[in-house]
Amino acid sequence: MSVRSVLAVAAAVLIGGLASAGPAAADASAQPVAAGVFTVSVGRTGAFLSALAGLLGVVGGGLALAPPTRQGYVGTWARRYGGATALVAGPVAVTVGGTVAATADGGLGTGNGLGGACFAMLLGLISVTLGWQARSRRTR
Repeated sequence: MSVRSVLAVAAAVLIGGLASAGPAAADASAQPVAAGVFTVSVGRTGAFLSALAGLLGVVGGGLALAPPTRQGYVGTWARRYGGATALVAGPVAVTVGGTVAATADGGLGTGNGLGGACFAMLLGLISVTLGWQARSRRTR
């Protein structure tokens, strides 16, 4: 499966999930009570960890694409493994973020991690794109 196909399917799932959340948000009795600011829920934890994985992939892919400025352990690691890290961490972030978004009981601001999950899916897609570019550049 090509990267373009993966990105197209991920975008379709994201748009479909957000579009199907509209009718449920219209009914006021279906809205749960918002959680406190400092309440740690399973949804918030999952969204945070998936966003962290997406950020790891974005940094790895970005370092792999960056021009080598100096010799060192980080630069050598990034040129060798940055693209592969991005290609592994990106789908993990999209999958976990999508799961959190699909199982969130309420909308944004209810404390279920929906905002963080959407952000994690965005970071995951960026990570996959950067990793794909880094790996294709490395094989040329």
